[in-house]
Amino acid sequence: MRRVAQVIRLRPEHAAEYERVHGEVWPTVLATLRRHHVRNYSIFRHGDLLFSYLEHTGDDYEADMAAIAADPETQRWWQVTDPMQEPVPEAAEGEWWHMLPEVFHLD
Repeated sequence: MRRVAQVIRLRPEHAAEYERVHGEVWPTVLATLRRHHVRNYSIFRHGDLLFSYLEHTGDDYEADMAAIAADPETQRWWQVTDPMQEPVPEAAEGEWWHMLPEVFHLD
């Protein structure tokens, strides 16, 4: 299993709407995540910083993430949520959600 932690900036003027839409995530988007081995997925908010954590239980993380990104319903979902976000300053060129290194883990 691979643990993934990421951050992105939430545009403050969209905070209420972001939380509203995530209270009603489309079932097709959730099914796509599950189909591609995403488990235990959470997004937390601290001010205008969003922190996500997920566990990938498949054998090929990159292939599963590419399949999720290719899903038409997921693309529609991102059309709703992407305008509410912007990469953090530390993000690499082309990186949307910024990957965080794991520095500690306790099982």
